Amino acid sequence: MEEIQGLPIGTQSFEALRDYRNFYVDKTHYIERLLQLGRFIFLSRPRRFGKSLFLSTLASYFRGEKELFKGLYIEEAEERMALADGREPWLEHAVLYIDLNISNYNAVEVLNVRLSNNLANLEEEYGVPVLSDLLPSERFAQLIKNVYQKTGRKVVVLVDEYDKPLLHSLSEGDRELHEQYRKILAGFYVVLKSLDEYIRFAFLTGVTKFSKLSVFSGLNNLNDISLAPAYAGLCGITEAELLATFSEDVDILAQQLGYTRDYLLAFLKSEYDGYCFSTNNVHVYNPFNVLNVFDKGILGSYWFATGTPTFLVEMLRDRQYDYPSLDKDVMVPLVDLENPHELIDDPIQVLYQAGYLTIKRFDPSRRRFALGFPNNEVRYCFLNLLLRALLPTKVNLTVKETDLFLDEIEKENVKGFMTRVHALLAALPYPTNVSVETVEWTYQSLFYLLFHLMGQHVRTEEHSILGRADFVLETATTVYIFEFKLWSAGTPEEAIEQIRKQGYAEPYRSCGKPVRLIGVSFDTEKRNIGEWKEEAL
Repeated sequence: MEEIQGLPIGTQSFEALRDYRNFYVDKTHYIERLLQLGRFIFLSRPRRFGKSLFLSTLASYFRGEKELFKGLYIEEAEERMALADGREPWLEHAVLYIDLNISNYNAVEVLNVRLSNNLANLEEEYGVPVLSDLLPSERFAQLIKNVYQKTGRKVVVLVDEYDKPLLHSLSEGDRELHEQYRKILAGFYVVLKSLDEYIRFAFLTGVTKFSKLSVFSGLNNLNDISLAPAYAGLCGITEAELLATFSEDVDILAQQLGYTRDYLLAFLKSEYDGYCFSTNNVHVYNPFNVLNVFDKGILGSYWFATGTPTFLVEMLRDRQYDYPSLDKDVMVPLVDLENPHELIDDPIQVLYQAGYLTIKRFDPSRRRFALGFPNNEVRYCFLNLLLRALLPTKVNLTVKETDLFLDEIEKENVKGFMTRVHALLAALPYPTNVSVETVEWTYQSLFYLLFHLMGQHVRTEEHSILGRADFVLETATTVYIFEFKLWSAGTPEEAIEQIRKQGYAEPYRSCGKPVRLIGVSFDTEKRNIGEWKEEAL
């Protein structure tokens, strides 16, 4: 009887995964590449993309745990590499695994204790002196020397989530604590360079590269493969890997949901694929979503639900960021992704590093990337989160209420729709101590996010030959072109005249759908929709 393979949801131990006959997407060919590349490697990837599992795979390889690799690529490759290097295969090395992945770094003492606990466990594992009276950096250096002397072989150093303390301090907006963490970690990691002669291999991972330059400033022999095409598929699941490893699961799920295989694959691609981490256009699926979908049989937003990017949302809101631009191509110079700013000053870089934006294409002539949402899961969930951040707590925009907006639009009931918008805006707190520009931005953002979450084809600031419309909403049956006149800048009639005069509707004359022109003015005193007017093209 064939043994049933399980889905390794949350499994970060390669040994446990192999012992319990879980599905495993073979990534061991990357081990061979890395060994040919160099000895000090850095990789950044979003959370829950398999970084910890790959580190665990490296740990098992360097410990010489040959039995765990039966049937995998590296089983034969190791024999070949050993012959070429003139050594015995599956040599055992001491592996110093430093794990900083805990949830709350709210004080310097927490980081020092975490480092000390990691070092103490390694001292006990390898039977070397316990040096608890030393600073973490000094203790780390002595540990490497002592283990090398005891085993007679160079050691392997693996660091998981190097930036977790730094991410916590930045998300809390605590710059002082961030600087303290940076100094401690910089002193800790520089040990890897000063003790180069004792180290066989080092691999460090994290979510971001924001602090890489300063934290690793003394570790200038670190090879960053985060954007390297050869390692684009190291974390995540490529389409070929999905079809090869989970083909049976696709068929089972399609049957459960009443879909065809092709329809389900297309849906999975639109919801969970689209992540790209290099210039070679290799896309990967979010592995956490893939495993959960097959396990639970529900097409849910599993990855997004595991972390709420509150500080990112607050940053975008406080900076009055142009939300519609997130859903277009955001152009970023190559150098900004290679060497991001130390502090979180650019929300686009933060969104990319965290996995909410990804590479859509690369322009080699101009040396810049176009960034955008990777898939529908991230697009919908993130924009929904932005909308909730703009609305006060008392305004609970439920799915049912959102559907009512959609119903009015689908019935071409512009009056009913505008009445609902008026009621929504009236529920907002009266902004007495903010600028006119801030209020205008808030209202325009609410319109965009509301329309988008209604599931419609939304375009903002749509360009024509002579200018651009404020807002274009295209349904299956109708095109609506909105022009806003804010704060006594004009009447609804003047807004519609502007649509006509500037040719905003020209791109839609041949679409075969009726086109509605809608001019909207805002009441300066009431700070809400004042008057509006609708005309057919």
